[in-house]
Amino acid sequence: MSSPVYVANCIFCRIAHRKAPSTSVYETKYSYAFLDISPLSEGHTLVVPKTHAEFLHELSDEYLADLLPVAKKIAVGTKAEHYNILQNNGKEAHQAVGHVHIHVIPKPNQEEGLGIKWPAKEVSPDQLAPIAQRIIEEIEKNSEGSSEKI
Repeated sequence: MSSPVYVANCIFCRIAHRKAPSTSVYETKYSYAFLDISPLSEGHTLVVPKTHAEFLHELSDEYLADLLPVAKKIAVGTKAEHYNILQNNGKEAHQAVGHVHIHVIPKPNQEEGLGIKWPAKEVSPDQLAPIAQRIIEEIEKNSEGSSEKI
């Protein structure tokens, strides 16, 4: 395990390291889960890595690999039939705290939980092909030396 990075002025670092109060619901070696203080619905929980990273792509795989299994346990623990798993990266993507976190948000009805506006665009396969190719090339460029290929 790489040594966790602690940033003293980051509220989620402080919470994950028990230096700020929270209502804890689950914890592992790599992650800490606690109830959101501004919930969208009952049981709205945040899962944070115990190391500081502002963006998901900055988080090491050992911490990253723990987040979704913890989110799954929280989802099961809420007994919500419907729920959202949300993870935002950057202010434009509505990330309010600069520390990776996953929201587990029960959706009990239309009024509570996460409301989403999805401004989908219509595109043709011809428009998608060059986008896919650029993404594939970037992944391969950043995966040199790895046995994983697309």
